[in-house]
Amino acid sequence: MNILDFRGETLSRRFLRQRLPRAAETHADVERRVADLLAEVAAGGSATVLDLTERFDGVRPAALRVPPAALEQAAADLDPVVRAALEETIARTRTVAKAQRPADVVTELAPGARVTTRSLPIERVGLYVPGGLAVYPSTVVMNVVPAQAAGSSSLAIASPPQASGLPHPVVLATAHMLGVDEVWAMGGAQAIGALAYGFDDAEVLEPVDLITGPGNAYVAAAKSLVRSHVGIDAVAGPTEIIVLADASANPAYVAADLISQAEHDELAASVLVTDSEAMLEAVAAELDRQAPEAAHAERIRTALSGAQSALVLVDDLDDAVTVVNAYAGEHVEIHTADDRAVAARIVNGGAVFVGPYSPVALGDYCAGSNHVLPTMGTAAHGSGLGVHSFLKVSQVIDYSAPALGEVAGHVAALAETENLPAHGRAVSIRFEE
Repeated sequence: MNILDFRGETLSRRFLRQRLPRAAETHADVERRVADLLAEVAAGGSATVLDLTERFDGVRPAALRVPPAALEQAAADLDPVVRAALEETIARTRTVAKAQRPADVVTELAPGARVTTRSLPIERVGLYVPGGLAVYPSTVVMNVVPAQAAGSSSLAIASPPQASGLPHPVVLATAHMLGVDEVWAMGGAQAIGALAYGFDDAEVLEPVDLITGPGNAYVAAAKSLVRSHVGIDAVAGPTEIIVLADASANPAYVAADLISQAEHDELAASVLVTDSEAMLEAVAAELDRQAPEAAHAERIRTALSGAQSALVLVDDLDDAVTVVNAYAGEHVEIHTADDRAVAARIVNGGAVFVGPYSPVALGDYCAGSNHVLPTMGTAAHGSGLGVHSFLKVSQVIDYSAPALGEVAGHVAALAETENLPAHGRAVSIRFEE
């Protein structure tokens, strides 16, 4: 892995933004091609989606919508061990999601002057579940559960078809377990376009109001381009982990966690920040020992040796915290002598994992947290997927005549200042004899 020695440097925001490792931005490179593809989907409907599915996935499904019988069969055939794991993941994720649902807030400003802030569910949501190098039933859970907890009434899952013409059977089984019966065998940018625009020809897909879920660069570019039509959760980049470790950390654990994220993708970012040269060397040795033994050793080697991954050496723990907050990583792990105190200082991180027994892999599956998280530094201003992602806030204003009268003069004064006299008149007319 690349080694970056920041000892003796002034760790300004500008310095860190220029020097910290990061995957190259690829969305802009593919947006032109994706824009043309989306235009085809908007014009051609389900026939175009089928053509593009055959072109990119090498299979032409008999129908894009998965039949209910296929969902039921996939659930019936599910390995009991996998079912038990999914049931526990669903239960834990649902418990956390239910706790996130905000209550309506009624504010009494004066007698007869009331503003109610309501959190309303987004009605129809498209949930994207990628295929590619792995199968992601956990992503079905992470998308569906918070949407259900928010109260979204209509959920449509899209996932790429396998050779059978259907999405992976474990994805189908998970959807059935969660009570989602609208599943579409389509992936990539064409699936994002179909969810955004809908179609009404050989099959009927009603357009959604919001699209969530991770995907490759083509999916990310498509989400970016359709957000003038629908809401999106985020434009995601490759997965990333940044580990803050001091001399007390277990280098074998740290290396295993860096490897676990590198396993996702050749562009995955794995970063260690430490104030201990001995720890850096020990982690490097563990990486050399563990990585070749992994099932996806070549993919892992490519990710760890890429420009987006590095071992970073700093002067002290304060500098390490500065680096982690500047990186604003998707996944942040803390392996220090006082884990909780250090974790409390991390203000930019999609999810923060505290101590040697809270690895990112736990969050990917069974922690109860959500694993759809902001990447590419966007954790500095963005949030991971949650119930809030599927809510919109609306305010209800309810004033009586006396309550309006109390502020009528203020409305008139501000309307006059802004040269909008009709605004003031809309209030004063209510008090004319």
